[in-house]
Amino acid sequence: MIMLSYPNVLDNTIMTIVKTLGRGTAHVVHGLSYFMYTLFLFNKADIKTTVIPISLLGAASAPIHDTPGAPHVVLWVFLNLLQFCVSNQTIDGSEDALIKTWRPIPAKRISHAQAIALRWLLIPGVALYSMAYSKQTMYASLLFSVFTIMHNELEGHRYWYMKNLTNGLGFAALGFGAVLIAESADQGLYDAGANHEQPDRVAALSIIFSSCIFATTTHGQDFKDEAGDRAIGRRTIPIVFGAMAKYTLFVPMLLWSAGLCRMWTVDTTTSVGFLALALYAGSHYLSARSVKEFQVAYVWYNVWLSCAYAMPAYYRLANHGASIMS
Repeated sequence: MIMLSYPNVLDNTIMTIVKTLGRGTAHVVHGLSYFMYTLFLFNKADIKTTVIPISLLGAASAPIHDTPGAPHVVLWVFLNLLQFCVSNQTIDGSEDALIKTWRPIPAKRISHAQAIALRWLLIPGVALYSMAYSKQTMYASLLFSVFTIMHNELEGHRYWYMKNLTNGLGFAALGFGAVLIAESADQGLYDAGANHEQPDRVAALSIIFSSCIFATTTHGQDFKDEAGDRAIGRRTIPIVFGAMAKYTLFVPMLLWSAGLCRMWTVDTTTSVGFLALALYAGSHYLSARSVKEFQVAYVWYNVWLSCAYAMPAYYRLANHGASIMS
């Protein structure tokens, strides 16, 4: 009778182990998904303003023949943006506590101390990840980290000229890295004969002009955030220039549109469409009065910005993949 009880004891033990492992696995999966969603929330507001435009810039500017590198580019840009957003959201949480309560720190998904630890761990972590592509990609990531510190920890974000300058320089660093990764994935990540070190002339010009566009129009995001910026003492363009601030965005958008169409030798029909888009997006800012209206205007600004960054691809297609401008 005693011997007959052994199988039952064994079965019960096995079932207990299985149930325990099941609960442990479920706990791990839940914790991992919670953490990943927390990371997403740090970046959520900047997906359309940074991840999408710069990923498009990388794919459009690089002399590639296919798009296998898109996931690589998106992930690399997302991770670099993450260190900026975590840094920015740990500097001063008063604005988030007022109008962005869904962000991880005010939502209590992560403590302020944990966010600071994450912020500084991301710099070496993302740099090492970038090294898997090339040393130059790692340098681009580290350079972006320097501009992040200038913008956030050194409080460049409080003054419109420093904010626009550091945003433009940071954008150039991200654009450079995105182009290198797009080329790496197209040629083969670990292909010894692949050149991941330097973009060609089209890509270089694209990075330079795109960063200048961003530096001179990035305050398009500040109109919808004016109340929060004013509350914490920032001196953004909408606050400093008042009613004239809208024209500091509207006019550059039109000028950049005309200049890009000429530089990338865009055909007449496409040029008219792009200029019309700039006029339409800019007019939303001129007529906007409420936060909601500025949010709509900002969406259209990002549509225009993404189209602007895609123009090098138009040039390459029109010139059969040319790598040097004539």
